[in-house]
Amino acid sequence: MKLQTKIPRRRNRSASFFASLLLLPITLLFGSAAIAEEITGEEKSQQVLRVSAIPDEAPTELQRKFKPLGQYLEQQLGMAVRFVPVTDYAAVVQGLAADKVDLAWLGGFTFVQARLQTGNAIPLVQRERDRNFTSKFISADPAVKTLQDLKGKSFVFGSISSTSGSLMPRYFMAKDGIKPETFFSRVAYSGAHDATAAWVQAGKADAGVLNAAVWDKLVASGKVDTSRVRVLATTPPYFDYNWTVRGDLAPELTAKIKAAFLALDPQIPQHKTILELQAAERFIETAPENYQSIEDAARSVGLLK
Repeated sequence: MKLQTKIPRRRNRSASFFASLLLLPITLLFGSAAIAEEITGEEKSQQVLRVSAIPDEAPTELQRKFKPLGQYLEQQLGMAVRFVPVTDYAAVVQGLAADKVDLAWLGGFTFVQARLQTGNAIPLVQRERDRNFTSKFISADPAVKTLQDLKGKSFVFGSISSTSGSLMPRYFMAKDGIKPETFFSRVAYSGAHDATAAWVQAGKADAGVLNAAVWDKLVASGKVDTSRVRVLATTPPYFDYNWTVRGDLAPELTAKIKAAFLALDPQIPQHKTILELQAAERFIETAPENYQSIEDAARSVGLLK
């Protein structure tokens, strides 16, 4: 299946770019060990819903997006909700496996990892767009028009565990005969989609790949200069993000969490704000079998054994 090439018209935008990436307080960041230390007696008795998310964007952005959702969940569930930031994708999976996180926003690949590690992680809901998600390949090099023009140049992925920033782009490149470690002169990992765009715009890498939704948001907000950074190609669609609970969470609570997401209605102002921050029109039910193709892709490129 070939990548869909696209070279958009050039547009002038101001390039005030990702200053927040340089202003993140260290106290916002917790690895899996810190998660364990942060759990209180009250939370162990399940009076607090502990929520986390893969750090696919800057921590300040994740906090901003979660705040109204957390308040809504508190209202719907009748219990406190606490967001637990992490430093990397693996920490979220480990948090679910160690019963230190109850609910997590995962990519398709991190869900597969969580399911394999826990044996019972349950995907509850996804956005409609997550049934047909895509990734964008970008470059700021004016001589580069296609992926083949990148031979011998440097390339940046997001996190190695990212579905849209690593796994699926790698899978589709393999189908076109491109093995990144031999095709590119250097392969790096930025850790997050917005960081990937920043690297490419700053010239730290000749090209990169990121989540299409983040790319669209960066363009809409003027945080990427589209007169310099261009989309080279778009992947075919695949399943991606979902909200997952640990499998041993009380069934009654699991059902209430799922119902709360499904009840979000864009016609209600409070709900509209939540949905817009989550880049969602609405949430729909999902199931483990939707992510079998992600597991198969990960095994085919050697990211799962």
